[in-house]
Amino acid sequence: MSDQARIVPVILSGGAGSRLWPMSRPEMPKQMLPLTSDHTMIQLTAKRTHDADQFAAPIIVSNALHGDIVEAQLRNVAVSPQAIILETIGRNTAPAIALAAIAAGSGDAPLLVMPSDHVIDDVAAFHDAITRALPLVRDGWLMTFGIDPHAPETGYGWIKSGAEIVSGVHQVAHFVEKPPIDRAEAMLAAGDHYWNGGIFLFRADAYLAALATFEPAMLAAAEQAMALAARNGNRIIPDPDAFAASPAESIDYAVMEKADRVAVVPVNMGWSDVGSWDALHALSDCDINGNACQGDVVTLDTTNSLVRTDGIRIAMVGMDNLIVVASGNDVLIVPRGRSQEVKQLLALMKND
Repeated sequence: MSDQARIVPVILSGGAGSRLWPMSRPEMPKQMLPLTSDHTMIQLTAKRTHDADQFAAPIIVSNALHGDIVEAQLRNVAVSPQAIILETIGRNTAPAIALAAIAAGSGDAPLLVMPSDHVIDDVAAFHDAITRALPLVRDGWLMTFGIDPHAPETGYGWIKSGAEIVSGVHQVAHFVEKPPIDRAEAMLAAGDHYWNGGIFLFRADAYLAALATFEPAMLAAAEQAMALAARNGNRIIPDPDAFAASPAESIDYAVMEKADRVAVVPVNMGWSDVGSWDALHALSDCDINGNACQGDVVTLDTTNSLVRTDGIRIAMVGMDNLIVVASGNDVLIVPRGRSQEVKQLLALMKND
């Protein structure tokens, strides 16, 4: 493919990953950690689009605090971003993607927008879904990827698919907020709903045109921030004052739920957002006792637990269904099934 025809990966790396405390912290959030393999989450994300015939060099949108870490980690997997956009203030995903679309030239280049902290086990299935979606994307459609659901998840948004446009691609009937359990069970049984994994594919100009229609103040702020940006090599620091004027909205609220030509490509690719220690336990290779241990860990008569440490030794006897994580001076102990409450713990500690 020509340079103009290649897909530009846009990797969003601004998240804090607070549910994976104490290992994930503001100075080293979960996307910078090797949670599921020897590579970090952002390295794995970048490697998914390493094929230079199909993909251009990526654009990374990151917290300004992490510029050096991002650059070093990607260098270690031979990925050289065309731009690292460093936000001094976070305004959610819609403005962040606007910055990337402008950095990509604001033209007809397809942008593949990916969170930096998700797992995709079947990369070939992901690439196949991209191939199915690309003709419609080049025609101006805004595409999202519908994750084939295997449980009535209440922690994800869902997508209801409508009429099939071309083989394997459907118009989006509507988006569903994180549902109560009874509705999630009904959607799973219906067979025409998918998890919203937060992965998107669209032309840069199509996305910016949608912002012009639905969020003109956001587009104006992003354009001003990029026009006044400080630049150093491939690093771009959008003007803080101009960017702060942008409304803070997700891409779902700002664009995808409002636009007309929005489609979904269903895909079963072994996806997880690794949103909690429970999710990580489910992804881990466990021993014969159902334990997923990493670091200096000794267990006796202990079952079905996740135990990780990056320093101090953890020794456990007679435990079942626990999550124990030690990092630095902090130790988290929580029953399996309740690790989503870590965020509430952090709020309590902040108030102390």
